[in-house]
Amino acid sequence: MKIPRLTVITLGVADLSKATKFYADVLGTPPNTSYEGVTFIELPGTWLSLYPLENLAKDISAELIGTRKGFAGITLAHNARSREEVIAIINRAQAAGARIMKEPQETFWGGFSGYFADPDGYYWEVVWGPMFEFAENGELRFKANP
Repeated sequence: MKIPRLTVITLGVADLSKATKFYADVLGTPPNTSYEGVTFIELPGTWLSLYPLENLAKDISAELIGTRKGFAGITLAHNARSREEVIAIINRAQAAGARIMKEPQETFWGGFSGYFADPDGYYWEVVWGPMFEFAENGELRFKANP
């Protein structure tokens, strides 16, 4: 069976209230906090959930508690519609408390991107690429002829 899409990304966070406010500010989307102990943020196609790191680790295996340190070799990404939107989102993230890891700049492959780290140290790339376009429903697609 083919999995048609990723539906939820869960981030283990140190402070649920702080992370909820951060992502509400950065994403501009009101969070759903009606389920005690977890925050859901509905995004087109894939939801983001925030869950206390210790509780998430216990849910998986008690051995994981306290093992997340430094760069884990994974980034989350948001594709913007323009270079200017990349800059605006990076600025909004910084205003919400993100650390800017790499200022927005031209890439070797013809795009434009920057990186920030959220309060829990998750790395996000905000990127624009000339080979992408968006469908009417907001889904990212490759252009037919880049």
